[in-house]
Amino acid sequence: MNMLYMTSILLILIVFIIMSISSFLSKKSNVDREKSSPFECGFDPFNKARIPFSLRFFLIAVIFLIFDVEIALLIPMMLTLSSTGILSWALTSTIFIVILLVGLYHEWGQGALEWSN
Repeated sequence: MNMLYMTSILLILIVFIIMSISSFLSKKSNVDREKSSPFECGFDPFNKARIPFSLRFFLIAVIFLIFDVEIALLIPMMLTLSSTGILSWALTSTIFIVILLVGLYHEWGQGALEWSN
């Protein structure tokens, strides 16, 4: 039984080495500037291929995700109302909503919610 394991490990090792060598030998090594450029029509690009990403759009998307997660957390809190005390449930919900509102007012004060300047 021990000989069977050694033979299978040796066979797996040989197959791995053969596959690694064949993968290394089959790669093309010539790098062409035209092929690696974003435009392949024969002329140099006038502008960059990528436009800059709007930071304001990113901030609005992050705020949307935060409030989306808030809704996903508030809905199960409604289901736990019957199994917990009303005082602890109200305190937990209030603290959760106050933390989110403080964050929203901070973003508003920083000007992240104003789309145009």
